[in-house]
Amino acid sequence: MNTIAAPVVPHAAPRLSSPHEHLVRAAADLWRVVDRHDRVLGHLRVVDTPSGVRCRAERYHRATGRFIDVGAFWSPDDAVAALR
Repeated sequence: MNTIAAPVVPHAAPRLSSPHEHLVRAAADLWRVVDRHDRVLGHLRVVDTPSGVRCRAERYHRATGRFIDVGAFWSPDDAVAALR
């Protein structure tokens, strides 16, 4: 029996209130958090949970090739603040 996976629907980019950072899409649910000097501060991942949408702040660890969790937040602004 063949099963067909549901298509991945990308989330819309979260809105940030700070003019100091902006988001650059990296995947359907992942954005790079970039400062005004084009430095990557970390990543913001949108995660659907039973309680609602959460924003996870993450940093990429080059040596292991993995993301390290900084924390989960209800607001994208709080997630970005954790990366500053």
